[in-house]
Amino acid sequence: MSIAGMRTLETPLAAHGRTIPTQRLGPLQPTDPAIGVGAIRRRYEEDGYVWLKGLLPRAEVIDFRRWVFARLAETGLLAPGHDFALGIAASEGVDWSLADRRLMSLVRSAAYEGFCAQPPLVRFMDAFLEGISYLHKRKLMRYTKPGTPMATPAHYDLVYLRGGTSRLVTAWIPIGDMPAEMGGLIYLEGSHALGRGMEAEFRLRSGDLTPEERISAYNSHMAEGGWISKDLPDMAERFDARWLAADYEAGDVVLHSPYMIHAATTNEDRAGRLRLSTDIRYQNVDDEIDARWSNHWSLGDML
Repeated sequence: MSIAGMRTLETPLAAHGRTIPTQRLGPLQPTDPAIGVGAIRRRYEEDGYVWLKGLLPRAEVIDFRRWVFARLAETGLLAPGHDFALGIAASEGVDWSLADRRLMSLVRSAAYEGFCAQPPLVRFMDAFLEGISYLHKRKLMRYTKPGTPMATPAHYDLVYLRGGTSRLVTAWIPIGDMPAEMGGLIYLEGSHALGRGMEAEFRLRSGDLTPEERISAYNSHMAEGGWISKDLPDMAERFDARWLAADYEAGDVVLHSPYMIHAATTNEDRAGRLRLSTDIRYQNVDDEIDARWSNHWSLGDML
């Protein structure tokens, strides 16, 4: 799909049993990496995100998708008889305990580390951050079966990274083609300003918290787990804003501000494909680093 080829979003997206009406949906605006890092940085500051089309080699992203699903196949997650790169989900018989253990192995693998630190991405992040980029050790890779009711509720990332600098950049990478109905990330339009306001309000109210509680997303002044809301249609109405969605392709990378409010929707892919993505955090190595993110991601690590 070309940069000009983002289709009109005509299918409502849903999460947590609530459907976002089409009038509260809009298209994420793509950016050609060839416009230069200065122009990209200006767009990021203005919009709270940049959706970089084709920053990574498409074939290598698809090969990595195949590698991941080949190693998850023994869990029963994949339907037999298909190229693992398609990621066709099995209808039943998944050993979820084994799947969790295998996912924790994959995020510790050299192959995954190499995917997250591949030269085109590192070179870009060095230029974008105007220095030497640091990739946080805690990195998340997620897969979602079609029809799974759970989806990531609305939040902004700084809630989970308050122990270091606020000059963070999240890179969200779809591992494979991901049309909007597969439930990729959606962004509340213009919400990086809302996130800054929410964070300022939290600081004003957190004077009674210990330093350890202040950096925790689970303190008494936060909603459950640091989420803002699971009701995405209500948020759009409350802030009179649209949720921006996209048909992502293998090779795309989305960078977003730590204040930008985002969420995921239900995977409703008609072809039965698993959604696979990774979200990783970069910062300038000279800025303060949140020590809690210096360990590998573990399920239930309360971050």
